[in-house]
Amino acid sequence: MIRYLKTFVTAAETASFSAAGARLGLTQSAVSAQIQRLEDDLGVQLFERTARAVSLSDDGRRLLAQAQGVIAGYQAMRGEAGAHGAQAALAPIHVGAILTVQLGLLPGAMARWTAFGAMPHLNIVPGMSVQLLAQLDAKELDLAVMIRPRIGVPADMKWLTLMHEPYVAIAPKGTGGTVVDWAEALPFVRYNRRSYGGERVERYLRRHRLWVREGVELDEPEVILRMVRARLGWSIVPATLIGLSLDGDAASKPAKGGAMGVQVLPLSGAPLTRELGVLVRQPALARAPVATLMRCLADEAQSRG
Repeated sequence: MIRYLKTFVTAAETASFSAAGARLGLTQSAVSAQIQRLEDDLGVQLFERTARAVSLSDDGRRLLAQAQGVIAGYQAMRGEAGAHGAQAALAPIHVGAILTVQLGLLPGAMARWTAFGAMPHLNIVPGMSVQLLAQLDAKELDLAVMIRPRIGVPADMKWLTLMHEPYVAIAPKGTGGTVVDWAEALPFVRYNRRSYGGERVERYLRRHRLWVREGVELDEPEVILRMVRARLGWSIVPATLIGLSLDGDAASKPAKGGAMGVQVLPLSGAPLTRELGVLVRQPALARAPVATLMRCLADEAQSRG
C-alpha cells in the first residue's frame, strides 16, 4: 500500500497521471489502476477526473498530508532498519570450540579469516561439546566447533561436517607390545566418559572386551597426550588435531615427528572416529561473516586431509 500512497502523492504533485507515470516508471494505465485501488480501499474519491486532466478532490486534499506523513514514517523505519542491519553485520560472533579445535584447527582458520579484511570481533568460548550445545540452546553462542551431538541436530540449528577424526592408542615412547599388553601393564588415562568423544572410547573398550586399569580421567585429548608423554599410562585418543599419525601401516612405529614422545598403535576392528563439525544457530547463519567463518573452517579442515 505504501507504493500506492507514493503514486497518489506524485499524481497530486504533477496533476497528471501520465506525468506521474513518467516520474515513477509506470504507464498511465498502471497509475490509474493504483489510484483506483487506493480509492476503493479508503472508500473515498481522491481525484476529480476530466478528459484532459486530474485534480485533487476535497477528500484528496484532506488526505494528502496524511499520505505524505505515512510515506515519511515508512522511509524513516527503513533507514533505522538498515542502520540496525549494518550494526548487526558488525556485531561480535560468539564461537564455542573444544580445546583440540582451538589448538589444531582455529589458528589456520583464523589466518584465512583475517585475509578477508575487516571482519567482526570473534569471541572464542572454550568447553566440552555437551557444554557448548547447552550454550547454543541458551543463545549464548552463535556457533560451536565441536563433536556431532549423539542426540541429533536440533531443528533450529544446522550442522556442517568438517572431518572424521580417527582414534589411536598411545603409550609412553619405547613401550613395546600390543594394545592388549598396554591394557594389562599400564594405567589407563581415560578420555572423560561424560563427553561425546570419551563415550565412544568407552564403547570401544566394551565392544573389544578390553579391561583397563583405571588411572586419571580427563576432558581434553591434548592434556591426555601430555599425561602419557609424562609416562603416567596409556590411552585412546582422537589423533589428527593433536598431531598424531602412523607412518605407513607398521604398527610399532612411533608418531611422525618423534618429539611427541609417545608410541602410537592403530586400533583393531572397525575404524573408530569422531565427527567434528560446526553447529550453528539458523539466525546466525543468515549473517554473511558467519558463513565466511564456516567456509574458512571447512577449508582448513580439508587442508588437513
